[in-house]
Amino acid sequence: MNGAVAFLTFVTFQRFIEFIWDLDNTKRLRAAGAIEFGGMHYPAVMLVHAAWLAGLWVLGHDREVVPAYLIAFLVLQIARYWVLATLGRRWTTRVIVLPGAPLIDRGPYRLMRHPNYVIVAGELVLMPLALGLPVYALVFLALYAGAAYLRIQVENVALSWAPKSSAPKEEQIKGQAQQVEAGG
Repeated sequence: MNGAVAFLTFVTFQRFIEFIWDLDNTKRLRAAGAIEFGGMHYPAVMLVHAAWLAGLWVLGHDREVVPAYLIAFLVLQIARYWVLATLGRRWTTRVIVLPGAPLIDRGPYRLMRHPNYVIVAGELVLMPLALGLPVYALVFLALYAGAAYLRIQVENVALSWAPKSSAPKEEQIKGQAQQVEAGG
């Protein structure tokens, strides 16, 4: 197996595991009464990601890996997993809000409101650069910027609603949120 195939396999496996975790978290959150916002944008976001990875397999599977960009990508994974660990069982690829659950303001969210989007943009650029595909990196950065802009608007609406959403069943919803956080 060459370096490019190993790199592509790593990222594909990583995304597959995250997809399974996303499905599990989404199911758990919905069962606890969470509400999804802006589901209409979701297929566009997923299409950008899927096309990015599929195109990298087609165009990059037989290329030399540029070590500096590979190292930068791997360092970025530390930030990626910091976001995932901070969000825990509330992490999904959708915009889902659990009424009554407090906004997360620790970890990378102390530093910025939407750290995951910055990290993903970095990944969408660094991986193609590591495979010697600079034009590909620019094209997908532009596509992602459009999708992320729309998604951030949806997420901002959801986040502004979240603190006000603890309606009459506040104690029950908080209990459900704690149950979701605990993995139940």
